[in-house]
Amino acid sequence: MSVPLADRVIQLTYDPGISPQGGGLPGLSVLKNVVNSINLFGIVAVVGALAVSLGVWAWGHHTGGHQAEANGKKGTTVAAGAALGLGAANGIVAFFSNLGSQVH
Repeated sequence: MSVPLADRVIQLTYDPGISPQGGGLPGLSVLKNVVNSINLFGIVAVVGALAVSLGVWAWGHHTGGHQAEANGKKGTTVAAGAALGLGAANGIVAFFSNLGSQVH
């Protein structure tokens, strides 16, 4: 039995009425604390990676080790990008969540 095209379009546009709400599940505050701790751990790791990368960059520059200098530059760039991503994670998720909620 085939379904008419108009009925298929109506089925595609059906709104299930689901939206994110806080407080619906137990343990949400614990989960937030865990994610905050993971974010903090990531930031601390990035600070260490940045310090090591800057040290390798300086060591490579002063000893004439072009490969070490290039690796230090790459590590510095990656660490800076990771710090940017970790710091902007809430804003990025909020932006795309708001953008997604506007789709009808």
